Amino acid sequence: MKTTRLAVVLAVGLSLLSSCKKSGEPIYYESGRKGTAEAPVKEVPKDILATQQAFTTLAQKVTPCVVNISTVSRKRIVQPFFELSPFFDDFLGGRNARPQYKRENSLGSGIIINRAGYIITNDHVVKDAESIQVKLSNENVYDAKVVGSDPKTDIAVIKINAREELPVAVLGDSSKLKVGQWAIAIGNPFGLDRTVTVGVVSATGRSNMGIETYEDFIQTDASINPGNSGGPLLNVYGEVIGINTAIVAAGQGIGFAIPVNLAKQVVEQLVKKGSVTRGWLGVSIQPVTDDLAKSFGLNRAAGALVSDVLANSPAAKAGLKQGDIIIRYDGTSVQGVQQLQLLAAETPVGKSVKVGIFRGGRELDLTLTVANADSAEARQARTERAATSSLGITVEELPAELRRSGLSGVIVTDVQEDGAAANAGILPDDIIVSANQQKITSVADFNRLMKEATRRGTVALLVRRGNANIYFAVNLR
Repeated sequence: MKTTRLAVVLAVGLSLLSSCKKSGEPIYYESGRKGTAEAPVKEVPKDILATQQAFTTLAQKVTPCVVNISTVSRKRIVQPFFELSPFFDDFLGGRNARPQYKRENSLGSGIIINRAGYIITNDHVVKDAESIQVKLSNENVYDAKVVGSDPKTDIAVIKINAREELPVAVLGDSSKLKVGQWAIAIGNPFGLDRTVTVGVVSATGRSNMGIETYEDFIQTDASINPGNSGGPLLNVYGEVIGINTAIVAAGQGIGFAIPVNLAKQVVEQLVKKGSVTRGWLGVSIQPVTDDLAKSFGLNRAAGALVSDVLANSPAAKAGLKQGDIIIRYDGTSVQGVQQLQLLAAETPVGKSVKVGIFRGGRELDLTLTVANADSAEARQARTERAATSSLGITVEELPAELRRSGLSGVIVTDVQEDGAAANAGILPDDIIVSANQQKITSVADFNRLMKEATRRGTVALLVRRGNANIYFAVNLR
């Protein structure tokens, strides 16, 4: 049967060939450059050809500076169902049972920034990696080590010791970006080496995305997919204007890149000392809504409302008070909470800055000396703010990688023995999602809700543990 079918196919094919030859009709048509036929469009506008050539030249120049990063990491296996009840302790060895791990492979991208082998990428690309390998555009592969990382901006620097002279990228100035300008992304999406995609800058200064602690994203519609993380976003000059870092999973054409100016500040510190030092004011702040602006006598909703001033902090020493609205910082008008957090974090430790506030219907200027966010005073103040004595736990902001997965809340970092939370069954690494049916998005939210709950004497906490959601009723008296 198969032989008969093959013979029929061959006969039909030979018949077609014979027919084409007799009629002089070609089997297919090629462009005029081959002599068979002319291109369907004879004259392409010169500006289109110039644009095409610009993209081609850019890809040829910059692609060698982009590397593919592959990592192997060890992840703990969470068995949430068996953690819900002490009944299973008899079978699984209780809390002291040896944790189980699995190895995971992941892919990302990076940018060579100097000939010594330093490479910018995302923190989430190399986080917890046991081994890191970097593949260059010439297919050479090198082992890499982490020089330093900063989860709060999702920036990391890794290094290779190459046997060859390395091509290096040129960093641009992201402060000059305008919406509508061309944006070109190069990376390793889904393992497809050095893919080039083109779009425009869709927006700048995107914040409140819940992706990182410090956010000032460039939004682009240049296609960014898993594996693009850590790769460059470029302008038409081939300069790096951003580090691709995130996408909106439910949307198309919505990607985010860390502005290169923010990355420069982080990278410089990571290369010099392996960590990042940030400025600290010592205030809790919240957005100014239209209703709040009206109630405080402010003309429009702008600035950052001080909801708490930490004792012995730079803000307290400068005279800031609860209820002040910070409207200027070091000469820059403050539009919102995220902007002020970023401005303060970028301020050199020890610098004195003027802070413009709105208090009691008039504007005042105060002078504040910025402290180190990693100082003992700052850590102690954060611990005091985050620890709720009635519950007996300490919580912190949710790590960036968990926020990227869509979770919100605060993470439990410490549980006091025999405290109310411990007696109710709350454990370290639990994520507190809500309190008394009110959603929690930050430590400030948590503290506010717990103050209300303390007056009532009880609180219902919704906790995320592994892949399970569990309600806990905690008696605070």
